[in-house]
Amino acid sequence: MNEEIKILLVEDDTFLLNMYADKFRSEGFEVVIAENGVEAIQMANAEVPDIILLDIMLPKKNGFEVLAELKNNKITKAIPVILLTNLSQRDEVKKGMELGAVDFLIKAHFMPNEVVEKVKKLINS
Repeated sequence: MNEEIKILLVEDDTFLLNMYADKFRSEGFEVVIAENGVEAIQMANAEVPDIILLDIMLPKKNGFEVLAELKNNKITKAIPVILLTNLSQRDEVKKGMELGAVDFLIKAHFMPNEVVEKVKKLINS
């Protein structure tokens, strides 16, 4: 990747947040972070990232609320959002996709390097 891709990581688990941030930075991404739903919306508007990795279970506003707000905002509506979660129920997946997520990753099923690969594929498609 020639120019840095900016990714917004939204995750309230500091350990996971740092792990993903380190992995994306080591792969040449510019990383901005948010630890709750309100911060996520502020950062998305301020930074206008190329892609957003969004946890669903968040303090202040959950990922579904954040996603709905992002998709209803002309500044952020075109940004691809990948939901990153431990919720794997079909209705959760369906709800996320209906709200406009481009993909849905279950944290327990993917190592950080696999998440990075998914993001790269999405950006290059």
